[in-house]
Amino acid sequence: MKYLDEYRDARIARALAADIAAHVTQPWVLMEICGGQTHTIMRYGIDDLLPREVELVHGPGCPVCVTPLETIDKAIALASRADVILVSYGDMLRVPGSHSDLFHAKAQGADVRIAYDPTEAVKIARLNPGRKVIFLAIGFETTAPANAMAAWQAKRDGLRNFSLLVSHVLVPPAIRALMASENNRVQGFIAPGHVCTVMGCAEYEALVRDFRVPIVVGGFEPVDLLEAILMLVKQLEAGEARLQNQYVRSVSYTGNLPAQHIMAEVFEVADQKWRGIGAIPQSGLRLRESYAAYDANLIFDVGEIIVDEPAECISAQVLQGLKKPTDCPVFAMRCTPENPLGAPMVSTEGACAAYYHYRRHAVSGKEGARDHD
Repeated sequence: MKYLDEYRDARIARALAADIAAHVTQPWVLMEICGGQTHTIMRYGIDDLLPREVELVHGPGCPVCVTPLETIDKAIALASRADVILVSYGDMLRVPGSHSDLFHAKAQGADVRIAYDPTEAVKIARLNPGRKVIFLAIGFETTAPANAMAAWQAKRDGLRNFSLLVSHVLVPPAIRALMASENNRVQGFIAPGHVCTVMGCAEYEALVRDFRVPIVVGGFEPVDLLEAILMLVKQLEAGEARLQNQYVRSVSYTGNLPAQHIMAEVFEVADQKWRGIGAIPQSGLRLRESYAAYDANLIFDVGEIIVDEPAECISAQVLQGLKKPTDCPVFAMRCTPENPLGAPMVSTEGACAAYYHYRRHAVSGKEGARDHD
């Protein structure tokens, strides 16, 4: 904890908030991309430390939240086969599909197992040569190297009963889609520190140039986020648009090159559907043709699955920064972590879950709460 104390120091946090207030002269809308950053903001009340002119909105940086309904339905269908062992990260089991979730599939007899590392699924495949082991490989660039390593190990070992059901998404194309939208309100971005630890900062330069939008790579502690916000406000007030790195203790400009190498060996960039948002060109990863023997989408035929989100769920607008979770009419009533209508209420990184745990008694986000101060 001694290495984190300085990033949670209340005096430093208040000083940064005061510095932000001293620089801001007009309204600005800023978006943090990562769900981990969203939870820090809610947990420590960072938005309440900020001047009224600075509004924080929450982006599509929760990997569980943007995994398509079709992928969940396909995972449930595959898990229900008697010859299949489906292995997944634990936070995927409660994510609702169109009619059920993996937790209920497991309760009904499906062999669904939780792993903390995808290479555990490779071990399960070795120990169960008579079963087909599928790992549900979801996430941003952060989890892609480990998932790629699992496929690489399976291929090296000649395993024929292991495959990946891939639903990987990439951050920069999502920012590009948000900025290109006619409904966009965001004027500056806090880029996700964990993703940039793997990928570096370089790929954000094009976004800064094309949209003249400032981007600051931020960490996950209160002082990290307040410092990133201050850096964005200073740029916006000066009419500048630059890429800056606040999270220098973990992120370099080029990133983790060995991790990028194994990703490039196993995956290629492809179009990808995002839950609640829709298709974003070149925003995902799929297995290369040389790894087709490990692609569950090609190995198993479960038919074409096309489903829509529940009409009353506003997670799409939450993920695009257009609404706050507390704007939802069923928030914390019909939609709770125990009975979620949408993925952002399930995941430990989901914005709706963050508001539920730390802000569910608010009237309607920051503005509503302050009107009643």
